[in-house]
Amino acid sequence: MRFLKGLIYFTAVVFAIFSMLSGIYIFRPDITDKIETFLYPEQESAETIAGNYDLKEETASHPGENAEREETGQKAEEFETDGMEPLKNDVMAKSIVSDYILPNQSEIVVPENVSGRNGYQQIQENREQIDDEAAEELQNQIDTGYTGEALDFDGVQYPYYAMLDDRGKRMYRQIYANANELYSVFMPMEQITSDQLKNVFSAVYNDHPELFWLETAYSCKYMSDGRCVEIDLRFNRTAQNIDDERAGFEENASQIVSEAQNLSSDYEKERFVHDKLIERVSYHLGAEMNQSAYSALVNGQTVCAGYARAFQYLMQQLGIPCYYCTGYAGEEHAWNIVALDDGYYNVDVTWDDSDGGRYDYFNKTDMDYAGSHIRQDLSVYLPPCNGATYCNLEQNPEESALRNIGDLGMTEEQVLMDMDSYYRDCYEQILQNGRGSYTFYNVIRDAQLLEEWKRDYQAKHYRQAYMEDVMIQLGISSCEMELEVEELQGGKFLISHKVSAW
Repeated sequence: MRFLKGLIYFTAVVFAIFSMLSGIYIFRPDITDKIETFLYPEQESAETIAGNYDLKEETASHPGENAEREETGQKAEEFETDGMEPLKNDVMAKSIVSDYILPNQSEIVVPENVSGRNGYQQIQENREQIDDEAAEELQNQIDTGYTGEALDFDGVQYPYYAMLDDRGKRMYRQIYANANELYSVFMPMEQITSDQLKNVFSAVYNDHPELFWLETAYSCKYMSDGRCVEIDLRFNRTAQNIDDERAGFEENASQIVSEAQNLSSDYEKERFVHDKLIERVSYHLGAEMNQSAYSALVNGQTVCAGYARAFQYLMQQLGIPCYYCTGYAGEEHAWNIVALDDGYYNVDVTWDDSDGGRYDYFNKTDMDYAGSHIRQDLSVYLPPCNGATYCNLEQNPEESALRNIGDLGMTEEQVLMDMDSYYRDCYEQILQNGRGSYTFYNVIRDAQLLEEWKRDYQAKHYRQAYMEDVMIQLGISSCEMELEVEELQGGKFLISHKVSAW
């Protein structure tokens, strides 16, 4: 009888455990996966090769890397771990956080004179899943092509290469070597997923403007577990007569480089290349091969991508680190980041080649660009631009008659950087002056903020922002203002407020 009673208890416990596990399996599959991993650590699921290549936590050193960084704003998001098991003796970084302060896209304002001057096209991938039998047959038909094992790329000159782990770098070298030799179809020499392949291909493309025949699109075939088994690069028409096309490309580039080499400083060389491109190239949305440096240097017509890649190539030839930066500026856009001796600077040759000033977007900080440009994708991991020595050294001819903030008895610290600061300044100045008729002044940073200022006044936002409160504080029933705007040197604007408060 006691044995029977014990058997009943044992059966009940087993049934309860089974019911609990069944519930977990149905409602919490994540816990089930962890249990399976604990019980069967040697079993590898298809998910172990999913995700993106990680960026290294330690990248090559850059000039100005110890400079003071911005403490406010939102940093770019972490680059998630790819989940792949590391190779032997290869410890992969788990994540990296960019030092670039990510602006708010909703606050982007594109000035009218450069509106629509974009044209950047993102990397396009065409994926095709094939079964195991087709994959095995394919592997008997193609090879790895050129592996690039003897190649190496300096992380300062080629920053996207420096972002990859060792496995990613091997794939980068293979893709570069095959693209350089116009070997279009090959199997990857490393285990790689289609998601990882896109990051590696983007790194090669962004680092190497000299591969002007390489299109921004490619294809890959992959198996059910995600592994890529074939890479198919795409080349434009110049690949059909590559020797002559290379010669023409290099001849046009050398005309600019040879003149720039005689200048004494990297800054002077940079400015010379910037100005030459503006003289020789025109913006044309329908330009042939407009994502390439070839379209700018040989054809003389291009879009933002062509300007940026031509500028990058010429600076590389002069030994000056220059990076291809992609992001958003009202639309998809491309510009450059340049390393000078005290740090990094943003340069947008496309927007400087407009009806506005020639140097409006030349050697600017991330703060200067925050109202108009936002980096995206791998470009957020490029160094932040906080250089100071070479900002605003160039004046446009029409600026020579403009006043500067020194003429007004003001300093750079008094320049207002956003609308909240402007409203606070207006509130404090009216409160200080009190009742009566008088004029007060403030200076705002640039044309982007001026456009926002105009919109706010047209919508009468200033009433709630400061006017109603200041009238209550002063005990007045009427406050009228006349506003005048004066352009200053350096793209700043003086706002005069003629007040009548009673």
